[in-house]
Amino acid sequence: MTPLIYVMGPSGAGKDSVMNLARAMLAPDLPVAFAHRYITRPAEAGGENHIALTPAEFALRRTHGLFAFHWEAHGNHYGIGREVHGWRNAGMTVVISGSREHYLKLGGIDDDTWPVLITAPAERLAARLEARGRETASAAIARLQRGDSYEMTDPRLVTILNDGALQTAARAFVSLIARLQPSSDARRRA
Repeated sequence: MTPLIYVMGPSGAGKDSVMNLARAMLAPDLPVAFAHRYITRPAEAGGENHIALTPAEFALRRTHGLFAFHWEAHGNHYGIGREVHGWRNAGMTVVISGSREHYLKLGGIDDDTWPVLITAPAERLAARLEARGRETASAAIARLQRGDSYEMTDPRLVTILNDGALQTAARAFVSLIARLQPSSDARRRA
């Protein structure tokens, strides 16, 4: 099966910024698909480009098996659509933005999953949360404290420090995606 790149990290790490820039930097013919998330948060709330669902819409989709993955965090429900399975079966590498807690509960998903932790020092995380203005001060503190509670021990884990130029972190992510691509000979045989 083709790789599933499972991106995670603490709030304020810049996961969406790194993924968006990396997406723009990738060669257009590279068979990579970035999955969008379904979130019970208004679209205009700022941050990532996502599909906003009401809690009832989310529950209906979950009940009908339309999510490959779903979890709850920060008072919202998050989901990744089942279409990612089809993309992988079609030979595409799939990139998703997930949750560390969810990843740990799943036990690593499958042998072709590559966990990526995008992170930054605590003071940088706090400054970014304040700048984006999506949370109250107490909610931002809770997010930062929650971020310290997950220990990632998966031996496949790739950590990208997003503490300098965004391009540096995005290049590291692009390099990982390129490294995980099946060779063209393997793709022809598949």
